[in-house]
Parts: sequence; C-alpha cells; structure tokens
Amino acid sequence: MRDYRIQRLQGRFVVVWNEPDGRRRRFRLSAGTAKEAEREARDLILSVSAPPTGLTVAQVWSAYQTEVDGRRQAAKLAQTGRNVLPDLGHMTAENVTIEDCRTYIAKRRSQGRMDGTIRTELGCLRSAMLWAEKSGQIKRAPRIELPPSPPPRERYLTRDEVSDLLNAAIDPHVRLAMLLMLTTAGRSAAILELTWDRVDLDRRVIKLAVGDTGPRKGRATVPINDTLIAALQTARRGALSDYVVEWGGRSVGSIKTGFNAAVKRAGIEHCTPHDLRRTAGRFMAEAGVPIEEIAQYLGHTNPNITRETYSKFSPEYLRKAANALEISAPQVQRTRSKTQK
Repeated sequence: MRDYRIQRLQGRFVVVWNEPDGRRRRFRLSAGTAKEAEREARDLILSVSAPPTGLTVAQVWSAYQTEVDGRRQAAKLAQTGRNVLPDLGHMTAENVTIEDCRTYIAKRRSQGRMDGTIRTELGCLRSAMLWAEKSGQIKRAPRIELPPSPPPRERYLTRDEVSDLLNAAIDPHVRLAMLLMLTTAGRSAAILELTWDRVDLDRRVIKLAVGDTGPRKGRATVPINDTLIAALQTARRGALSDYVVEWGGRSVGSIKTGFNAAVKRAGIEHCTPHDLRRTAGRFMAEAGVPIEEIAQYLGHTNPNITRETYSKFSPEYLRKAANALEISAPQVQRTRSKTQK
C-alpha cells in the first residue's frame, strides 16, 4: 500500500500520497474525525485492487460476539475487545494489514504486555475475520499476524507455597475454588461452572464435564479425597444456589482478584489459578502415580502429552536408564610420583 499522510486543509481532512511515477496526489475526505479520516483514506487507496465491503472491524467484532453469545468465546471477546477495538475498530475489516498488526504488537509491548496476551487479543481478531468471511459478511479475511508463541510457562507450587496460599485465601469461595483445582486438577472454568448435581458426596465422586454436549477439554470424573470432602460438606450445607463455588447466592465468573490478593498476602512468587492444575499433575507424578492415570485425572485424551509434561517429576523417570549405566570396575589406585619413596 502507498505511503500517505492525512492533513487538514481549510477545516477539512485531506489525504496526500505520491504515485509511483512521482506525481503528488491529494484528495478531500468527507470524514469528520481523525479516525474516520484514517479509515476513509485507507479505503480510498486500497479500493483500486480490492473494493471493501465497508464493514469495520468493530462491526465484524460485534456480529461475531453476538454469534458466539452464551459461549466462553463471547466473554473473551468482550475482554480483549477493550484493547483491540480502540486501535483497530475504526478500520475497514478487509483492509487490515500485516503492518497494522505489527504496529499494534509494538504498542502493546511498549505498554508492558506479554506476547501471550497479545496473541490472545489478535487471535480473537483473526477468529472474527475468518468467521466473517465464512458467513459472507466480508469477501476476504485479512491476514492477521500474531507475535511468536511464548515458551510454555512452567510454574509449579511447592507444598509449602500451596499451604501458604490456602491460608491466605480470606474469601471462602476463593479458598474452595483453590481446593477444587488442586484436588481435582480441574481447569478454572470447569470449577466455576461446577454444579451440585454433579457432586456425589455419598459416593465421593465429582463429574467435571457439564454433559455429553458441553465442553469436555480436561474435564474428567474424579474421586473426592479426604482433603476436599469436609470443605464440600460445609459448602453444601450453606449453599444458596446450584453452583458449588458461589458468592452471594450467585455463580462466580472469575476468582482472579481474590486469587491475586491471596498470592500477595502469602508472599509467594506470582502464579495463576491454572498453575494449581499444573501443580496437581506434578504432585501426582512425584508420588509415583503412573502417567496413564495422571492423564485420565487431567482429562488428557493423549497420554503422550501428559508424559512430555510430567514424566520428569516421577521418581522412576529415567531410573532404568541410570541403572543400565551402573559400572562394576576395580578401584583406581593412585601411583606415587618418582620423587616419593
């Protein structure tokens, strides 16, 4: 795309650019604001090769959010949209460029945001654009460039840190959610969506999956251990809703605020609710639980994923390999130097 500049002339916005042959072009815009001028200028210059549908990023985003209403993706779009739309929302959807993505990435990095967060934000934009193309909202989805994937985050809590964290959880619903994540190895969403009809206190079993048609990723059916049973019995007696983790008789959408406050009070290194699931997997591996059982507990359909992540924590990890390197050899004797007698 040609380089262009937006200027003011006699109180109106104009766009100025140079043609390949060096001729200077200027075009008066009808826009009334700077953002409208930016969009109109881009559309004008790009329209020769790809006439746009006219839908803005914000309009596509809103339509996609309506499409996924009631699903977890809708909440993610609402959250990430607060960052994406102020910068990109005014642009015509089909005309978003790789350079626009790189500019956004650079800005977010300058604000201290990690690449993982930026990938999530632009990933939502990419999903919205692909949906818009597939549903006929736009003719062509633009290429959305994402920052490189960050290395896998490996934060595991020690048993002392777990104890300090639980003791620092002042709010009962936050502490109960922590206990559930640690003892069921469930994801945060599965724990916050857990209802009492899937908790069998008599048989001491929890079914984390909502049903055959609901989300099933990482949602296993697991036993209730001695650490958890008393907390669940207490919560059941005082329950005001169908949800196991509740606040004021209503379901809880997130425990991040209470969780982060507990982390700060506990004085431990930064961690997230999902780190409790990782920690549960590590505790099982360190106790010598077979990888196949850990995979089933975590809801992994492929045990190889579990093995790659947790086998290094098993006391038997590479034990056979180490035993194979046992060497029976005569003890090496030091020789005395010629000067010694």
